[in-house]
Amino acid sequence: MILISPETVYDNLRLLEQVDTASSAFYRQMAQDVIADQKVSLSWRQAIADRLNRANHLLERLTVDNNDSY
Repeated sequence: MILISPETVYDNLRLLEQVDTASSAFYRQMAQDVIADQKVSLSWRQAIADRLNRANHLLERLTVDNNDSY
């Protein structure tokens, strides 16, 4: 695991729509790693989870067609 600060992970989640697909996936994985790390404070894990959740919902809205079904 790459050691990166929760602040940087949090900030990187703002860039998801501005970077290429591979970088976006890497930022999302880093966020998942921080969320799962019990050594990171709960407040940081919650903030990162909230931002990642919002980004995932935005991605869903931009990519899922109204005619698509699960």
